[in-house]
Amino acid sequence: MEALILFALVLTLLFIGLPVGIALGLSSILFITFVSHESLSSVAISLFGAGQHYTLLAIPFFILASSFMSTGGVAKRLINFAIASVGHFRGGLAMASVLACMMFAALSGSSPATVVAIGTIAIAGMRQVGYSKEFASGIIANAGTLGILIPPSIVMVVYAASTEVSVGRMFLAGVIPGLMAGLMLMIAIYIVARKKNLPAEPWRGFQELVRGGKEAGWGLFLVVIIMGGIYGGVFTPTEAAVVAAVYSMLIALFVYRDMGPLKETSWTLESDSQAARVGFNGTVYGVSFFLVWMIMSFFATADSETISSGDRALWGGIIAIAIAIFYVYKRSQGINDSIGHCLVSGLPVWKRNLVLIVRKFFPALFGKETRQVMLEGTKTTVMLMFIIANALLFAHTLAAERIPQMVTEWMLGVGFNWFTFLIAVNILLLIGGQFMEPSGLLVIVAPVVFPIAMQLGVDPIHLGIIMVVNMEIGMITPPIGLNLFVTSGITGMSLAKVVRAAMPFVMVLMLFLVLVTYIPWLSTLLPYSIMGPEIVTH
Repeated sequence: MEALILFALVLTLLFIGLPVGIALGLSSILFITFVSHESLSSVAISLFGAGQHYTLLAIPFFILASSFMSTGGVAKRLINFAIASVGHFRGGLAMASVLACMMFAALSGSSPATVVAIGTIAIAGMRQVGYSKEFASGIIANAGTLGILIPPSIVMVVYAASTEVSVGRMFLAGVIPGLMAGLMLMIAIYIVARKKNLPAEPWRGFQELVRGGKEAGWGLFLVVIIMGGIYGGVFTPTEAAVVAAVYSMLIALFVYRDMGPLKETSWTLESDSQAARVGFNGTVYGVSFFLVWMIMSFFATADSETISSGDRALWGGIIAIAIAIFYVYKRSQGINDSIGHCLVSGLPVWKRNLVLIVRKFFPALFGKETRQVMLEGTKTTVMLMFIIANALLFAHTLAAERIPQMVTEWMLGVGFNWFTFLIAVNILLLIGGQFMEPSGLLVIVAPVVFPIAMQLGVDPIHLGIIMVVNMEIGMITPPIGLNLFVTSGITGMSLAKVVRAAMPFVMVLMLFLVLVTYIPWLSTLLPYSIMGPEIVTH
């Protein structure tokens, strides 16, 4: 009876138009005040605990990293690299948009951010070469959902915090399903493209592919830092989020220069001689390799007692110098100049840029655009954490009334097995995902279904991926599918048209959900091969 009263309170508050976070928190407070034997002090303790939860501290930093990486320059570089990779297939521009969404998902951890960053550029590009607006919008709305499946993922952090499983294992578990979902969408696009005779981009050659990879490399290296740092044992997922935020800010401000006082300031000028450009570019490759080498080798040998930082620096320096000299040697032949002259000529270019960075460092960190990005990231964080805090209060109320235990006993009593239980979970989440924000829904549902899953032998990491995939589909199903609203906003299409455009590809994700649900090793292969099985002690 108490459970019915609690859920009736939530539904009533939602139907009268209250925001999800307020509805969850207010229903919990009213229930504790008038129905439960719990003390109201538990409300304060629960809300305070949400702010002190170590795992959840990763969320604001991942959001901040996403905000800096959502600049138009990063998205454009990813799209160019994706087009160079798969654009020559029939329907290649649409397939490249999916690939760009997959890459951006690995930088942002957010589906709406992926839709905005990639969709703003990709939809316009697809329209220019003959794709219909509806087809392009449907592709981006669906591909954008990969933002919460491909690690790092904010929704995975929320699930891990709600069930106390490993964030690292969850991130690894999302790799194979994320790649598989993207591949299934690209196959579906290729089939449609063959039937509708959609255009294909010309093959631009391996040189263009390498150029695209170089331009997108500093952004994509964020994935290496996050995943390599976590699985190299260098830092925790929460610490990885902090590193990601700092790295994203430095790359956006001082390397890509997409924002801040150095915006549109090129590293080389038209007045620089060819020899200076060749020398500068050669040393850039050498320095870049050295930095990447030092970071990667640190991740790989952090626990080694025989390999020192000096050893790594020595070998990295030797290889970096060889790369710089080789590049300058190859390029200097075309301008009939010596290697030494090119290297010396490149030094003033380095001096000019380093002086510029030093002079503009603090103005860039505290400039208008940086403050605006941080403000937007803070708004998103406050909104999301408000929902999560109230959802945790609701989950605390459920636990205090032993509702998860009662549901477990009932489901086991009526003969549910793991197969039928997962069907019930999928139905529950698909319905709930149509009306609630993913993080809030996960915090509520996960504590209820988790003990049942443990009783029935369902792997906790596998369960987490199933729930995340359901949240993906929820973001593109009406009436509250967030990706639908975002896509509608960037295209100017009505919500009804976006829904119709997205529905054919939702069927692909529904098939993907069935595969993920009943083929557990898709989720568990990587995390258990690298980190071993998840041990549940509660």
